[in-house]
Amino acid sequence: MSGAKFKLLPSLCLFGTAALSAPAFAQSSVQLYGLVDAFVGSVKNPGAHAAVVTQGGGLSTSFWGLRGTEDLGGGYSTFFVLESYFQPQNGTYGRFTNDSFFSRNAYLGIATPYGSIRAGRLTTPLYISTINLNPFFNSYTFSPWIFHTYKGLGPQGVVGDSGWNNAVAYSSPTIGGLNGTVIYSFGNTAGDAGAHKWGGTLNYANGPVVLAANYQYINYSSVAGDIATALPAIPGLKSQETIQLDGSYNFNVVRVFAGFMNIRDKATLGTTTTNSEQLGVSIPVGVGSVLGDFVYSKSTGPNSGDVHRTTWAVGYDYPLSKRTDVYAAFKYDHYASQSTGLTYGAGLRHNF
Repeated sequence: MSGAKFKLLPSLCLFGTAALSAPAFAQSSVQLYGLVDAFVGSVKNPGAHAAVVTQGGGLSTSFWGLRGTEDLGGGYSTFFVLESYFQPQNGTYGRFTNDSFFSRNAYLGIATPYGSIRAGRLTTPLYISTINLNPFFNSYTFSPWIFHTYKGLGPQGVVGDSGWNNAVAYSSPTIGGLNGTVIYSFGNTAGDAGAHKWGGTLNYANGPVVLAANYQYINYSSVAGDIATALPAIPGLKSQETIQLDGSYNFNVVRVFAGFMNIRDKATLGTTTTNSEQLGVSIPVGVGSVLGDFVYSKSTGPNSGDVHRTTWAVGYDYPLSKRTDVYAAFKYDHYASQSTGLTYGAGLRHNF
């Protein structure tokens, strides 16, 4: 980390010089954009009852955003992003009750020839890799990889949300298909400087190959000092470490996805470990695609009881235009001795 900081100093000094000499007529722009996804079907999670629903987020969580840039010249620019989730079925903002208004992203940044720096509420690199390298993208209704990562059951799953408050991130330029990001989130509480989250990712993309390696550490979830109750199945949770390796290869006739994740939860009674494996495909059929994904997770340790979870899903996504698609999908989700979860339905998605 210290080496990365020192490498940034020349960039920051150059930016300061460029900012002082920037002409008054620098170009700027602001853009409104977003996505609306409406889904109708039946949702039954493991151990729960089935519910017939009309809701948002069949394949993607609905959101709208504003982004803007100002060109400072010489390869330097400032930028901002404000993004808010919303629920089209009832018109409320956020993903759930008491979610913040700009919970997707809210940050200001500086772009330089040596990389970019952002500060605010930031989407984590781990989340970006998780959604980009599975066939169902960011579906919190059908994606097995999302469920095993961010909607864990019992002792399983990542805590700390997919976006971090009070965060700073540096992203490197892409060189030879390789780039990286480091992120740090402050606890932001006086007298509790040890509460923090940090992570990093290395990404490689070249032709049909896409690879990502992530590491993430947290010792608080939403506010400093709250991690002990963030994962009820692991009482006295002190910290969580996550390693995730993802990749895909496009054979043209099929794109194959694979992933491995190791989560280590350190608690008062000892360490609980969860290992997860993913294998998925996206197969072009006509102008649409058949989607399939399988994920298996097993937990071991003093709090886990050696529990297993198996989730698989199949679906079909058909584009009506460049901005609009329709889809149908089915998901099977079995955890430990609970009744099996079965979710199915169809939806419409539009980008603007």
